[in-house]
Order: sequence, then structure tokens, then C-alpha cells
Amino acid sequence: MTVLIDRDQVIVGPALVPAEHDLARDAGAELTIGLVNNMPDLALKATERQFMKLLQAAAGSRRIRFHCFSLPSVKRSPEAKWHVENEYSDLSDLGRKKFDGLIVTGAEPIAPELDQEPYWRDLTNLIDWARANTRSTIWSCLAAHAAVLHLDGIERRRLPGKCHGIFDCDVVTSDPLTRAAPAPLKVSHSRLNEIAESDLVQAGYQVLTRSAEAGVDVFVRQYASRFVFFQGHPEYDALSLQREYLRDIGRYLARERDNYPRLPVSYFDAATEEKLARFEKKATHQRHPALSNELPGLNLRADIGAGNAAAVLFRNWLRYLGAGADASVAAR
Repeated sequence: MTVLIDRDQVIVGPALVPAEHDLARDAGAELTIGLVNNMPDLALKATERQFMKLLQAAAGSRRIRFHCFSLPSVKRSPEAKWHVENEYSDLSDLGRKKFDGLIVTGAEPIAPELDQEPYWRDLTNLIDWARANTRSTIWSCLAAHAAVLHLDGIERRRLPGKCHGIFDCDVVTSDPLTRAAPAPLKVSHSRLNEIAESDLVQAGYQVLTRSAEAGVDVFVRQYASRFVFFQGHPEYDALSLQREYLRDIGRYLARERDNYPRLPVSYFDAATEEKLARFEKKATHQRHPALSNELPGLNLRADIGAGNAAAVLFRNWLRYLGAGADASVAAR
């Protein structure tokens, strides 16, 4: 399904554009963007809202025709499957419409290797399609890892511990995507693996931003489409990392994971970190799902800067897409 995003529209979720909407009005000021949302069920709706709000804030006076999709081979609960089937467009619609830009998220890993995931063939077909049929595509986190593996055989590397938190990222290459970016860019990262910068550079990718602690953040490569890769999650809202952390604590207490999760880096304030450290000691000695009811109140640091990096990156990305769309309209 399609939602038409105007600057003053209230974002709720994917919905059909009313049939009576004047689609011809300001056609030159409109971009068509698809989101292929493969995030886990618990983050599915939050992710679509985050990207819609980002695009709305970044678009200015330009209207966005926004389509939601999901790879059909991503395993879903009955509730999430119903949401996708009833609120999202069919993936086959990608080939029937002209898309200026595409955003592709990762999925929660199931298999030990990316090319063994049940959605691997669908994802690689999408990578090949986007390379020839979009002006630019954003690949987020695990989707970025999958894309460079498929395109250039670059293997991701397992980290000794989860990279999870808010990291200061510096612009290391001048590029229109990072124009007017704050220094540093504060970006959420949440991953168990990484792509080494040396592997990317050797294969011809250009690194735009990096973190001293988290490594490569944003990198790009030009095909017929400009591919933009995020190892982090600039779209995350202020509470996204908190939700993930609490989810992982719940999984530990339910014995669905072996190790207690690490605190997100530079995220909770000092008093909260102290309370969570005391809770961790108790949880490791009294491991039981009911203990989650005793989790303390959580407060974030005041300087996390949620959304600031995304606002810059997406505003510049839409400008890039818009320059191509405007040129196409002028040539008609």
C-alpha cells in the first residue's frame, strides 16, 4: 500500500492514498520511495513509523509517495504476517512502478551465515534490481552486510561483544550526503558483526563516517544507482536501544540466551547505569522471567542526540533524489 507524505500530515502508518487525491498536483515536486522493512516483528511497526517521520521532516515542501514492502521469505508471527499482508504492498509491485529511492532494513539473523538465511535469494534479487532501477538505495545494518557480501564477496566479521549504544562518528570524506553534518554525528549502532574498513576500501567503497569505537558508520558506492550503506541505525528514536536492551534482558531471564546483555554505550545516565548494574547481579543469581517486574526506572543521558544525524543524512539524500527527479521532469 501507499502513503502520501505531506509536511503537515500526521504519521500513523501505511495506508492507501485516497482515490480522489490529485496525483497530478505538483508532480515535479514528488518523490517515490520504497521501504523494504525486514525488521523483527517487535520492531516492525516502529521502524515504518521512524522512517516515515524522518522522510516527512527531511522533505520540506516536497511530497513523498511512500510504499512499504517486506521480503516474503522473512519468518513472521501470525500477527506480524497479517500486518504485512494487509498494510504493505506486494514486493512484485517494485517492478511495476518507478522508484526514485529505496530503503532496505536488515532482519534478525536465524542462520549461522548470511547466505544461508531463508530470505537470501529474495534479498539478492532485490539488490540486483535496485542497482539498475533506483537513483539511490540505502542499505541498513544487516542489509548493508548482505549487500557487500553479494556484490563483492566481502565477509562480515564477528565482534567479541555486541556493538550497542550511541557512538560519536566523524566525517572522514567530504560528500553531499554529509553536508552540514554536526561534529560529531551521534549514531545508534546495534550489531554483532562488522565490515572491516580495509576490506571496503580495497573493493572500491568510499567510507564517509567512522567511529573510533564502533568502526565504519556510513559508506557509499556508485553503480547506476548510488548505494548508501549504514552499519548503524540513524533512524532509531531515543527509546529504540532501550527497547532492545530490555528485550535482551527478558530473553536472558527466560533462558533464551546464555549471556546477560551489556549496557548500551553512552546511553543511560550514570544513576540508571548503577541501578542496572545492581539488577544484573540479582538477575544472574535469581534468574527467572518474573524478575523483569523488578527492573528499575530508566533515564537516558541528556546528550544522546537522537535523530540529529538522521535529519542531516536524510535531508541530503532527498536533495540528491530530488535533483534527479527535477532534471527528469525538466527534460520532458
